[in-house]
Amino acid sequence: MKLGSHLSKLAIAALALSLQSAPAAADVKAGVDAWSRGDYEAAVKEWREPALKGDPDAQFNMGQAYKTGRGVKTDLNIALDWYKKAAAQGHLKAMDSYGHLLHYQGRVPEALPILQASADRGDPRAQYLLATELFNGTHIAKDWVRAYALMSLASSAGMAPASQSLSQMDKYVPLEQRQAATVLAGDLEQRASRNASAQAAGFPINTSPPAKPTKQVAVPPSSIPSANPPGFPANIPAVGVPAAKPKATTPVAVKPAAAPAPKPATPAAASPWRIQLGAFGEDANARKLWASLKGKVAGIDSLQPTYKNSGQLTRLQAGPFASRAAADEMCGKLKAAGQACLVVPG
Repeated sequence: MKLGSHLSKLAIAALALSLQSAPAAADVKAGVDAWSRGDYEAAVKEWREPALKGDPDAQFNMGQAYKTGRGVKTDLNIALDWYKKAAAQGHLKAMDSYGHLLHYQGRVPEALPILQASADRGDPRAQYLLATELFNGTHIAKDWVRAYALMSLASSAGMAPASQSLSQMDKYVPLEQRQAATVLAGDLEQRASRNASAQAAGFPINTSPPAKPTKQVAVPPSSIPSANPPGFPANIPAVGVPAAKPKATTPVAVKPAAAPAPKPATPAAASPWRIQLGAFGEDANARKLWASLKGKVAGIDSLQPTYKNSGQLTRLQAGPFASRAAADEMCGKLKAAGQACLVVPG
């Protein structure tokens, strides 16, 4: 992805935010308890003082309250200020929300380095918005491979709007770029996991996952000639920022939670390895690719293709393989033949 030097400097500055943690005050937990009961005014009252004193959890929760209009009158500018204060102390979810809200307010150049940092940790909303900007090329250099990879990750995280946008992108992004994006998506996913673990280790705050998106990115109609696709609209409403006071109650989780119980080991035989060869908005395209690969590489004909549907996205996978090494070997052969390939658990 090619960014201007000023964006690169901003991204570095965003990633350099301090990770020093401030101890959580007892009033913050009392506020969480009040919020869980639906007593939002009491929650805000509990959080205000520790927030003013610099507690990042309280600051983040004040931002949530002002964004949703619970316990206080909705004011996105005040919410943005609280998110910024918490993010400056390394509160990761506050940083995510800060980037989302900047984008929502149309301050895209300011939002981009924050969205990049959040996307690098695997935040689906940031991946979704960044992918949109990379596809448009309005505020950042166009990069359809990275845009498709990020949109694929957001779709895999369960964001229906991302799946819908991805199916539309299939009509404009060439097959070779989509295949390259499949490989890149695997690399980005692994990098995000490492980044999230490293940064969470430095600032272990337990916060709730991002809210599900309420709006979707619009994409050009399929009737437009693909030779010169216009991309997504320049002004795209951010997801997860309701225009009015939401009806549903979404508690703000900041109190430390007990460590999750370790997952039981899965027998190797129950989870064979597979290879993924692409992700497509149309099932027919996945089947067409498989038909073109048969007989192309030694051993490919012995594999069983599967077409996994996720929303409106179809992932072409093949296998199974008894070991990761065997899957890696087949991927190596396919890559040598010019076919993108990614090893995934079965």
